[in-house]
Amino acid sequence: MASPNDIKNGMTIIFNGQVHQVVEFQHVKPGKGAAFVRTRLKNLRTGQVLDQIFKARDEVELAMIERHVAQFLYKTPTSLVFMDTNTYEQVEVALEPHKNLLPYMRENEEVTTTVYEGEVIDIALPFTAELRVTHAAPGVKGDTATGATKSVTVETGATIQVPLFINEGDVIKVDTRTGNYLTRA
Repeated sequence: MASPNDIKNGMTIIFNGQVHQVVEFQHVKPGKGAAFVRTRLKNLRTGQVLDQIFKARDEVELAMIERHVAQFLYKTPTSLVFMDTNTYEQVEVALEPHKNLLPYMRENEEVTTTVYEGEVIDIALPFTAELRVTHAAPGVKGDTATGATKSVTVETGATIQVPLFINEGDVIKVDTRTGNYLTRA
């Protein structure tokens, strides 16, 4: 158990029986009344973000998590299969909560898994992914003054907006948090 005064960004706690990570925190000392801590918590299983206030007398239960580097092996209809790079153990993770990662994840790519009580509860991709363009329509000449973009399909099947000069076969860098084109690789 810890005091709310010990709360820091990135800390993992158990709140309402669920594992949450502290995204933001702010210690507030009002002119009148007791101090409190205003937090923004992210549920590591569901991804839901909520705001919570902890009073100075509240106790916070810390969650002991482990982070492992794992290699994405393949996808089944209901799960994603990873291999822990230290133990070579294969782990299946439910597909549904992590569907949003698929457009940026290729087979044999390394990711960081968060493990709580032997269960993988979160998967973190690198901030950028290099993906090969498999289909690109030709750009329209003369439309470059407005910073025009076109849609391309990359090797994972995702559709991304890119500048007109990107062609089929090019490798592009994509921000995995937003899905935006960054640069040619």
